[in-house]
Amino acid sequence: MTTRTSEDAGPAAGDPTPSAEAAPRPAPVIASVPSGHVYVRHLAPEGGGGPVRLPDPDPDGGPDGRAAAPTQRWWPPVMLDPAWATAADDVDLFHVHFGFDAREPADLQAFVDVLRRRGTPLVYTAHDLRNPHHESRGLHDAQLDVLVPAADRVVTLTEGAAAEIRRRWGREAVVLPHPHVVPFETMRAARSMREVGRRAAARRPFRVGVHVKSLRASMAPLPVIATLADTLADLPDAVLQVNAHRDVLEATGARHDPELASTLRRLEEVGRIELHVHDYLSDDELWRYLAGLDVSVLPYRFGTHSGWLEACRDLGTTVVAPSCGYFADQGPVLTYAHDEDHFDATSLSAAVRGAHELRPNLSATVDERRAQRRSLAAAHAALYADAVAGR
Repeated sequence: MTTRTSEDAGPAAGDPTPSAEAAPRPAPVIASVPSGHVYVRHLAPEGGGGPVRLPDPDPDGGPDGRAAAPTQRWWPPVMLDPAWATAADDVDLFHVHFGFDAREPADLQAFVDVLRRRGTPLVYTAHDLRNPHHESRGLHDAQLDVLVPAADRVVTLTEGAAAEIRRRWGREAVVLPHPHVVPFETMRAARSMREVGRRAAARRPFRVGVHVKSLRASMAPLPVIATLADTLADLPDAVLQVNAHRDVLEATGARHDPELASTLRRLEEVGRIELHVHDYLSDDELWRYLAGLDVSVLPYRFGTHSGWLEACRDLGTTVVAPSCGYFADQGPVLTYAHDEDHFDATSLSAAVRGAHELRPNLSATVDERRAQRRSLAAAHAALYADAVAGR
C-alpha cells in the first residue's frame, strides 16, 4: 500500500507511547472526488491529521491535470478521468461523492475498470438518489447502476436512503450523517445573535425565506410562494423574503424564467413579498442571510438530501422541508407534502403557522457538531482502512 505520513497521526489516547525508533503511523492517500467541497473537508479531524486527501487537480491544468486547483475550483472533476486514475500511483483509495452529473455511464464504467485493474478500492457516498439538477431521472439512474454495484463500500447519509439502496441494488450502505456546513465560530456567533433577537421578538418580524437560487430542476417555487404569501398575510409581524439570482429574474439572464419573474415582481409590488435579487452569495453572505431567517422553506418536488438544510440547523434556522426524499431523516424539521405528483398547500400553511406559534429550536449545537465531526472522521478512517485491507 502506498502511504504518506500524516503530520498529526500520533498515538491515540490510551495507546502505548511509541519508542524513539518507531516509524510514524502511515496514513492512506485518498483521491476524494472532490476534496475541496465543504462536506468532504468536514470529514477530516478538526485539528488536522487522519487520511491524506489529495487536492483537486486543476481542470485547466493540462493533460495530466496534476496541478492543484484553486480554492473551490474542482468542476469538472479531473480525478474521474480514466487517464488520471491510471497514472495515480500515489493513491490508495478513491472516494467518489459528487461531480459525475455530466459523465456518460460508459465513461464511469471505464473509470471503474481502471480501479479494478489496479486493485484500488472504491468508496461511493450516495448523496443523491435522484439528481436535483436533472429534469428526468434516467441518466442519473444509469450512473448509479455503475457506481453502486462497483463500489467496495457504499455510504449514504440517512437510514431512508440506505433502505432505498438495499431495495434497488441489494447493497448494504453504511449510514454516516452529514457533518456541519458552517464554521464553528460562525455558528457560535449566529447563536448569540439569535438569542438577542428572541429577547427582542416583539420588535422584529417573523421572517420566512424561500431561496429559488438559479432554479434547479427539482424546484417548484410558484405554488410554495403563493401559499406562503397567503398564509403570512394572516400572521402578525410576518415577512416573506424571496431570494433569487439575477440569471433567473433578469430578462437577459441565462436561466431567465418569465413566469417566475413576473409573478415575483407582481407580489413585490402589492407588498406580499420582500424580493432580493442578487448574484451568487459568498459563504459569509449566505450565512448572514440564513441566520437572519426564522424559517427557511425548501421548495423541492424531488431530491434526496440537503446541505442547505444542514447549514440552517447550524445557524438555528427552522427548516420546513418537503415530504419527498429523506430530508426529515437528516435531522429535526417541519414537513409539508410535496413531490413530483402532489403539492399540499394546507400542510405547508400548517407547518409555517406552527413555526410562528411555537418558535421551535431544531438546531444543532456547536458541541454536538464537534462531537459528530470527531465520530465521522474516525468512522471514515476505519472504513478506508477496512477497504484497503479487503483489497
